[in-house]
Amino acid sequence: MEPRGTPAPGGEERARHWQLDELPGVDLLHARYIRKSFPRHTHESFVLAAVTYGVEAFHYRTELVRAGPGQLALVNPDTAHTGFAGVPEGWIYRTLYPSAELIAEVATDISTLSGPVGFTSPVVDDPEAARLVVGVHRAAEEGNALAADSLLRLAVARLLRSHGGGLPERAPRSAGAANAARARAVLEERMARPPSLDRLAADLGTSPFALLRAFRAAYGMPPHTWLTDARVRRARHLLDAGTTPAETAAAVGFTDQPHLNRHFSRIVGVPPGAYQRGRARTYKTGPGRSS
Repeated sequence: MEPRGTPAPGGEERARHWQLDELPGVDLLHARYIRKSFPRHTHESFVLAAVTYGVEAFHYRTELVRAGPGQLALVNPDTAHTGFAGVPEGWIYRTLYPSAELIAEVATDISTLSGPVGFTSPVVDDPEAARLVVGVHRAAEEGNALAADSLLRLAVARLLRSHGGGLPERAPRSAGAANAARARAVLEERMARPPSLDRLAADLGTSPFALLRAFRAAYGMPPHTWLTDARVRRARHLLDAGTTPAETAAAVGFTDQPHLNRHFSRIVGVPPGAYQRGRARTYKTGPGRSS
């Protein structure tokens, strides 16, 4: 891993979101962002992001946090967060998106924790863990799946031992939370042609404002923002299966492919075409490898 304060190569933004076919269940993102701003969104997977240059700032639930060189941003699945430059020069990071199943498997091997396991802090200062995350990228870039998988599990084990714990149990569901869950299920089912907030609230026997407030409290964002995030999630699955971006846009409810491109790029960090090209392909070493 680069020393703290290593100058960033070049001044342009760049990003590659990809997957090594011999490392299933793990996405990788290597990016340099300057003007990029991620809207509030969630992931189905965990996020382990090692910052190697600059500072990434992000809202995590109700907290504003920052991660710099030698530190990691850690995000649990289904946890609303943002992302943007914390300094004018932006930030460079190497990110892993391991599945919840992989995290649970490692947790079972190293701990006696029962129930859902996750990370207890959104930012940790752990240069050794950051080096391991960068090492996973390096090994994957070289096509060394054995080393990539080994380093990945070492990184996850280290982070779980130092910064992991059982996730808090959900509080008993109130009437508002129950309505939020029912609204989410309706939006999931009717993603391509969702009802209005007024119609959705009426069908659930509540008021639009009460539903809006309950939904935000339950999922960290209002229904329309959650729906965009859910559409992008589903779009990723369709693109993974080989569906074209144009067909994907129609299937998830975006008005056209440019609409998909805009929201997909905002949330995932790369356009859908670039994302699809990076699936199940072995990364070839190229420009930007030094960061």
